Amino acid sequence: SHAPLVLIYGQGGSCVRQKKILFDLLLTFLKIGLFTFGGGYAMLAMIENSCVTEKGWISHDDMMNVTVIAESTPGPIAINCATFVGYRQAGLWGALAATLGIVLPSFVIIYSISSLLDNFLEIAVIASAFRGIRIGVDFLILQAAAGMVKKMPKKPLPLAIMAASFLLMLSADLFSWRLSSISLMLLAGVVSLGLFAAGAGKGGNKG
Repeated sequence: SHAPLVLIYGQGGSCVRQKKILFDLLLTFLKIGLFTFGGGYAMLAMIENSCVTEKGWISHDDMMNVTVIAESTPGPIAINCATFVGYRQAGLWGALAATLGIVLPSFVIIYSISSLLDNFLEIAVIASAFRGIRIGVDFLILQAAAGMVKKMPKKPLPLAIMAASFLLMLSADLFSWRLSSISLMLLAGVVSLGLFAAGAGKGGNKG
């Protein structure tokens, strides 16, 4: 006779838990979107700190994998990362909550600025503030890069691909070559896959 009550209570508890997760996703990514300047790469360090270190929603390996996937797919990298984390935690509604959280602050701020103020960046105080912010953004991007390098497998192939990619991108900047990061990642994937296939082929021939 108590089975229906237990079932209803269980469903209610699950519903409350789901709402709590959605609210937590929304609030977490609202904070990231509100307090991070400099775009997607600058957000990666804060996303990793919040979602991996503090919340434990994803692992460090997941963060590295989703960064590569997010960079290879259409759309800003930070939004793609938020969508992935939200979906992992609470499915479609979680993806929507996380995406809304990371997009909403910048949308509201930019809309307000464009509506209320003309020549916003020509205001001396604002221009000075943004010069300082740009320096902070550079450090956030370096922090995200350093964190990924630390967690990368210390094997010859990943290290060689990383070094070659760095030299290619540096050369592209210095000599004004037209080389996109997506092309570079696809090339690295092809090289890695080719070496894996060659190694598997040798193993099969030995057998």
